[in-house]
Amino acid sequence: MAKTMAVNAGSSSLKFQLLDMPAERVIAQGVIERIGMDDAIVTIKYGVSIASENAVDHLEDDEHITLSKDGKGKKYENVLAIKDHQQAINFMLQKLTDLGIIADFNEITGVGHRVVAGGEWFNHSVVVTDDVLTKIDRLADYAPLHNPANAMGIRAFQKLLPHALSVAVFDTSFHQTMPEENYLYSLPYEYYTRYGARKYGAHGTSHRYVSARAAQLLGKDLKDLKLITLHLGAGASITAVQGGKSIDTSMGFSPLAGLTMATRSGDVDTSLVYYIQEREGLSNEEMTNILNKKSGLLGISTISSDMRDLLDVQDTHDHAKLAVNIFVNRVVKYVGQYVAEMGGVDAIVFTAGIGENSIPVRKMIVDKLGYFGITLDEEANNVRGDEVEISTKDSRVKALLIPTNEELMIARDVEALK
Repeated sequence: MAKTMAVNAGSSSLKFQLLDMPAERVIAQGVIERIGMDDAIVTIKYGVSIASENAVDHLEDDEHITLSKDGKGKKYENVLAIKDHQQAINFMLQKLTDLGIIADFNEITGVGHRVVAGGEWFNHSVVVTDDVLTKIDRLADYAPLHNPANAMGIRAFQKLLPHALSVAVFDTSFHQTMPEENYLYSLPYEYYTRYGARKYGAHGTSHRYVSARAAQLLGKDLKDLKLITLHLGAGASITAVQGGKSIDTSMGFSPLAGLTMATRSGDVDTSLVYYIQEREGLSNEEMTNILNKKSGLLGISTISSDMRDLLDVQDTHDHAKLAVNIFVNRVVKYVGQYVAEMGGVDAIVFTAGIGENSIPVRKMIVDKLGYFGITLDEEANNVRGDEVEISTKDSRVKALLIPTNEELMIARDVEALK
């Protein structure tokens, strides 16, 4: 069977998953962090059955292979200097062969790349051409922290795997079905026609996966459902999915808008931004950095951007408790707005890091949504990372926990374009 690699390249990281397609079997997955530094961290997880028995003989002193806790796989780890994405990808591919995961680079027939901003140019995944890459570069202003890194990853893989089909999968494409009244801002219309000033959203690949999976779990046609999908992680967004299409989403022109996030502010009155900037004597770059990297849970709590840390101390730390409450408050507000927009809802879906793993946050959110017919099943909710219904059987509106699988969606898109 052909092998497809799903790639998520960040400015200093590279996440990947290698799948047997069309069987959709995960062969290996991993991440290279701290690219560009002398202590980059490489982690690759893979199955015991496909690993070479002689792989351990090729290890250097600072490389390690350990058995996973369940005994069903192995984990390769290493810390070394990796100067750029080209070297990171080359190292990763070489390790896939050294560990016996693949015998030859030619086994990888497709590479799907997550790209954050596709603007209005891309409403679906596409085969990468020179024109596509040029447009991804031109859209860098829409996602300055992501698109340049995404393009860098695409070019690096194309150089090392020129035979493999290269596909770009856009976070924004799922949201291209939003009606004008939801994606346009109340600004002079000419700014939209000149500069593309509008809402684009993000996390579309995740929202697309969990909404389709929710329909399967509910045993209904996605086209007949009204769903609200909650992608709650360090980056967080909520989407109203009606008839299988995104009709509204919380992120805006960039991934900064919407909910309170780990370090991002979410929605803020623009006048307040200018007010603070003027009084603090901040440049535009400094103010943007504050909104993206020093606000959100970190800014409010003053101690951490990690929800787990805040929950641990919320009973004794007032600012930590306030940060948690504001996070929940913003989620509930958006859910209520989308229920009103769709004229009802059949189910809400929790996913991503906080959504999948934070038992208390899910409880706080669901308890506040009881007014429209949803009741939490405390026992069912007492899980992390499982696929399960967490509402009671008699709830009029269902609450589902569905771990996201963006990599699978990327691999499926690659397969569809072969």
